[in-house]
Amino acid sequence: MQSEKEKAARLHRHLTELHLPTIRRCYQESAIAARRDNWEYESYLLELAEREREERRNARTARLLKDSKLPLEKNLKAFDRKRLPRKVDTQLTQLLKATFLDHKENVLAFGNPGSGKTHLLCAVAQELIYQGRQIRFMPCNLLVQELLIAKRDLTLARVLKRYAKYEALIIDDIGYVQQSREEMEVLFTLLADRYERSSIMLTSNLPFSKWEQIFKDPMTTAAAIDRLVHHSVILELNMPSYRLEQSQKAQALTEPHQETL
Repeated sequence: MQSEKEKAARLHRHLTELHLPTIRRCYQESAIAARRDNWEYESYLLELAEREREERRNARTARLLKDSKLPLEKNLKAFDRKRLPRKVDTQLTQLLKATFLDHKENVLAFGNPGSGKTHLLCAVAQELIYQGRQIRFMPCNLLVQELLIAKRDLTLARVLKRYAKYEALIIDDIGYVQQSREEMEVLFTLLADRYERSSIMLTSNLPFSKWEQIFKDPMTTAAAIDRLVHHSVILELNMPSYRLEQSQKAQALTEPHQETL
């Protein structure tokens, strides 16, 4: 008959082989509580399974957040929803349900510089990652340069496949930096590759009427807009600059102090 020490060693090996590190670490502690409180066998097993599941979920969320390249300070807690127009606030509530990812819809945020477009999309993305969704953030100029290098090195198909694993790709500040025709061609290739396969989330200071400045060609511009708008949610953040408001508030707080010096 095996001793308690031998049984513990076997259990430890089995749990290691089955890749159950949380149960391996805490089963003895839970067993003590089970004996003390007269748990049923099923309750003890459920306790272990839930702890293993929770730690795996937390570890996966941490991996997804790291892989997303999101600026994590731009989260929903730090976003002032009271500034949003009522329509946009309603749209935000719907976006947080993640159905737009299931339907392969795009999210297009337009507004003046500093109106909170990037913060809003990054906040939505973080909440969706907590739900287990896979999202990647890229500033438009860096994304375009990566695609252009991939085209030069004949690896564009490989790069597009890598981005295809993300349920949503955030392209930040499209049109903010003027790109060449060749650079915009590779961006269009990306948009076409993701069309009706997965979601694009983008921010832009330019309305569609000025997108010919981005894509340089009327036909390419029309095709890009058509692919983005076909299945989309459009957020219009026609608001004053949040950064300017915060700067003015900070200045107002310091002025009385300065007068008393």
